[in-house]
Amino acid sequence: MRRIIGLDFGSKTVGVAVSDPLGLTAQGVETVFREREDKLRRTLTRIEEICRTYGAEEIVLGLPRHMNGSEGDRAEKSRAFQEQLERRIGLPVRLWDERLTTVAAQRALSEGGVRGEDRSAVVDKIAAQLILQGYLDHLHFEEEQRKASRKDRES
Repeated sequence: MRRIIGLDFGSKTVGVAVSDPLGLTAQGVETVFREREDKLRRTLTRIEEICRTYGAEEIVLGLPRHMNGSEGDRAEKSRAFQEQLERRIGLPVRLWDERLTTVAAQRALSEGGVRGEDRSAVVDKIAAQLILQGYLDHLHFEEEQRKASRKDRES
């Protein structure tokens, strides 16, 4: 199986996660920080290094949507970042609905006893992990559906 990188793109950070070689689980890797929202050169370089290190074949980028499914300014910026990643790194970049992943990451860290000031350093990495895990689960569900459909046709 291939490795997949998951990204949670924020205004000054990008959380990064990677799948295991079998594509079953997502693990947080790091949070890439930048000083200004519009300064992406170093961020893109670091993501490219991570993709090479892990031998990634695909990137999953969180797409922030409002609870009603509509998209706002952050979604537009994520789509622009998607284009930059594809041009720079040359891997396919899939968008994945990230609604409530940051909330879930905050909750998990809080329940784990991580203090508020310590949470900000890792919340985006955890959110990237949740985005990627959702995508991996979706891929496995689709595969199971295909197998069941083939089995039905064969019987």
